Amino acid sequence: MTIKNNTPATGESVSRRDFFRVAGSYGLSSTVLAASVLGAGYTLPQLATAAEAEMKRRYAKPAKYNLKFGASGFNERSLLIERAGSIDFIKDIEERSDGEVRVEFIGDNQICGQLNCVKKTQQGIIDLFTASTQNSAGGAPYLNVLDYAYMFPTRASQYEFLYHQDSQKILRDPLKKQHGLQFLFSHCELRGLQMGLGWDKKPLITNIEQLRGTKNRVTGTQLGRIAMQLLGLNPVPIAWSETLDGLKQGLIDGAETWAGAVAYANMSPVVSQSVDLRFFCGTEATMMNAKVFDGLSGELQDAVMESAYFTQAKIQCAQEAALSNTVGATTPQLPGTLFKEHGVRMAHLSDAEREKAAKLCAPEHNPEPWTKWRERIDKWSGGQDTYGSIHKIARSIPLDTKAENVQPRRWWKS
Repeated sequence: MTIKNNTPATGESVSRRDFFRVAGSYGLSSTVLAASVLGAGYTLPQLATAAEAEMKRRYAKPAKYNLKFGASGFNERSLLIERAGSIDFIKDIEERSDGEVRVEFIGDNQICGQLNCVKKTQQGIIDLFTASTQNSAGGAPYLNVLDYAYMFPTRASQYEFLYHQDSQKILRDPLKKQHGLQFLFSHCELRGLQMGLGWDKKPLITNIEQLRGTKNRVTGTQLGRIAMQLLGLNPVPIAWSETLDGLKQGLIDGAETWAGAVAYANMSPVVSQSVDLRFFCGTEATMMNAKVFDGLSGELQDAVMESAYFTQAKIQCAQEAALSNTVGATTPQLPGTLFKEHGVRMAHLSDAEREKAAKLCAPEHNPEPWTKWRERIDKWSGGQDTYGSIHKIARSIPLDTKAENVQPRRWWKS
């Protein structure tokens, strides 16, 4: 099995070793923020000058609150591929609070990873984190509320729910009560199957029958496992950090995740087909320790929420652009995108084929396998019909609505 040629995604001329040399002088967070402003192709002197300016700006006065932000495997480069918004939020809250809140960005799995960022935030080791809600569901099971099969038909419907006032009572308030987490914002994609190199020479996948019996990596989401079992996709629990090797060595046929995750995690060289199954939620979310949030002054709590709103709106448009211009999750693919460079074929299933899959596994068509978890989640929510309520909101906009055209709204205000 041959791994396809690996080409850098963003083309910086500064090595990671030199990057951390600059960070050693001016601080990692200031260097990360500087690099995010410079964009691709900056030189070492440019980075050092920008990092020094960032450090002086950020430390112009003492901060009242110094927060640690665990960004799992993200850094200033990967956040240009999957637009999860971590750095955008930091820049905005520091400016909006006039330096009263200062945030230390710790990515590259240095302080936490996809599976344990949530626990370290709950324990108070870090104050905020970015990781997928599906991986975080192991430490915060209420996050399974997002993972009913085919509850969200489009990315637009995901954003519509996150902006909706009822997301406060359905998602955010129960999560805070049950698990001590303040849900701030999230990127939105829908999960499919990312097939390894064993599928490189096989015909393009066009129907779910071609996928039956395959062995696929699954995240920490319990509801995601139900959907995969009903579709005959043989879920295999594998840590995100081990998924690349699993695909590379052929230990699994594929992985349930989304296209942007494949691209940012440098998995494109070991993925041959990206199957656009859209069978449940893919949300790279940022959350905050609720006690830390509640400990802020009212004015700073308002600032955090406004920064979350600003970041959510920026993600909404930037992520849609990145899927086309950086990832290559389109047909045809644009030249220079990661999927085009590495020969990852997009397998776009038809609406009829996805409807066939939905009839096999969605709660509205096949309710019995979901009953126990649905009752459990509804009880945690205070007795709401979580699936029915989210399903209704997700279909309150036309199915052909483009994700970038969903109207941003402050979900916590009536």
